[in-house]
Amino acid sequence: MDSFKKLEKAIAFIDCGMLKFFVCTTQINFFTFNKIVLNKQTSFTTFLDLLGTFAFAFSGIRLVSGKQIDWFGAYIIGLVTAIGGGTIRDLLLDVTPFWMLDGKYFLTTAAALLVTILFKEKVFRWGNTLYLFDAIGLGLFTIVGISKTLDAGLPFWVCIIMGAITGSVGGVVRDVLLNEVPLLFRKDIYALACVVGGVVYFACYYLNLPTGITELVAALTVIFIRILAIKFHIHLPILKPVGSEEGKEL
Repeated sequence: MDSFKKLEKAIAFIDCGMLKFFVCTTQINFFTFNKIVLNKQTSFTTFLDLLGTFAFAFSGIRLVSGKQIDWFGAYIIGLVTAIGGGTIRDLLLDVTPFWMLDGKYFLTTAAALLVTILFKEKVFRWGNTLYLFDAIGLGLFTIVGISKTLDAGLPFWVCIIMGAITGSVGGVVRDVLLNEVPLLFRKDIYALACVVGGVVYFACYYLNLPTGITELVAALTVIFIRILAIKFHIHLPILKPVGSEEGKEL
């Protein structure tokens, strides 16, 4: 009888041990799966960030042509274009600016300069290159700004504002340094495209779509709106003086 009880206790002990092992293994697998998913999401956002860096740097370097600026000056303009908006975003979020923590943004800007130098005849022959790459950078950086602000736990309206800042401020700094009227202040829709892209982002987000699809759809929305605005000169009504003839018509 005692032997039977001891055997029963031993089986119970083994069953309890197996159950604990199963629970621990399940938790480890769950956490590992979550880590893999988060790493994939982070990798995709990083890819968009680098692609946006290249596009914006390229647009800045492209605008330098004809300004009597040397290669180093072109590199600086491209770099400022690429990191300007993100720097303002990080300062507002009270975090260290991203380019101080990772040197790949400097290398990406150098790659943009190299591509411009190697293929300058084709690049400069295509007159709309500046606007195309500026639109691509605008869309991608808007999504990067939204994603990073969302990770900081801030509400959706702050994320949309930070997305617009990330996407548009770099281009403003570029244009000011080159004594150009910033694209943001011209008639064709610019920052408003970022806002619409932000709304689309959160519409997809609340529909529980995968992060990659959400970011891609929102970025394409910004890019398409910007390209359509340039092609068809779509803009909001202009605020004109009350006493002017045009103001009376408005």
